[in-house]
Amino acid sequence: MNPGKATVLERERVWSLPVALMTLCAVGLLVAATVTSMSISGDGDAEVLRSVDDHSSAVIVSGILQAASFLLLGAPLLYLFRAAQARSERVRGQLIGLVVATPMFLCLGSVLLAVAVTTAASDFEAGRATADLTRGEAGEECRSERGNDGASFKKEFGAGRGGDAIRRCADGKIADSEAEDALAEVPTRLIGFGFGLAGRLGLAFSLLYGGLWAMRTGLLTRFWGSLGMAMGVAALLLRIEFPFVWFLYFGLLVAGWVPGGRPPAWAAGEAIPWPTPGERGARELAGDGEEPVAGDEPGASGDPEQLSGTGQADGKRRKRKRRG
Repeated sequence: MNPGKATVLERERVWSLPVALMTLCAVGLLVAATVTSMSISGDGDAEVLRSVDDHSSAVIVSGILQAASFLLLGAPLLYLFRAAQARSERVRGQLIGLVVATPMFLCLGSVLLAVAVTTAASDFEAGRATADLTRGEAGEECRSERGNDGASFKKEFGAGRGGDAIRRCADGKIADSEAEDALAEVPTRLIGFGFGLAGRLGLAFSLLYGGLWAMRTGLLTRFWGSLGMAMGVAALLLRIEFPFVWFLYFGLLVAGWVPGGRPPAWAAGEAIPWPTPGERGARELAGDGEEPVAGDEPGASGDPEQLSGTGQADGKRRKRKRRG
């Protein structure tokens, strides 16, 4: 049974500002994590690991900031789910466990991946990684690349003499193979990837399910509800950062800081679904949005003043109504 409206409204009022601040803080932490990690660069795995080893502290700090950001996402996800659940008995309450677990999975995945990549970079620079590619195999691949696209190969490795370009190309391929081995040998990398994937799936579902029911109950407009659902898909298939644009809006909405305020369903404590395009069109055609009632038609009361001069027209209108 849904809690009473008074209880729902009081709960949402008490938590609105804390949830809004946690949501905005999550967005800010993700931006800070992205800026911190901008020092990491490289074209291949070897260059990336060398850059990570040179900026290992930045990688750890970025991972911690990202983990904290993901953890704070639990507040808006849970707030929206509980609000929709309080306004519709059709929302499945059993799914709240997935909503709660999603930010935890994302947090663990971020920390474990940061530890894994710094460990792999240290092993790679220390020479503890081995290449699966021999120098002869690397040389053959480089010669094949030069034959297929000589201009691009020359631009990247230079022309050289006595096979210098081939040697530089082979060195790079062997280094990348060693870097791949260093990453593969870190056990926390696979564990972190697993938690991260589970978190992405959970975030995609939470945004899809929450956005759908937020639209159905009137908590979000059709545009922002649909955008939240689309951001869930983007988090799974593209980049995890995309949904934070939607979370920025949601934080402002919960706090009541968006122009026009919150949709009426928030203040009513019950579902106020948005009219469909067909319903809006019908209301526009009806003028005041109400169907004419026989007792409300002019002349229906039998008043002589209403019948005089307009009785024929009214009779025709009533006749059309009977045929319909």
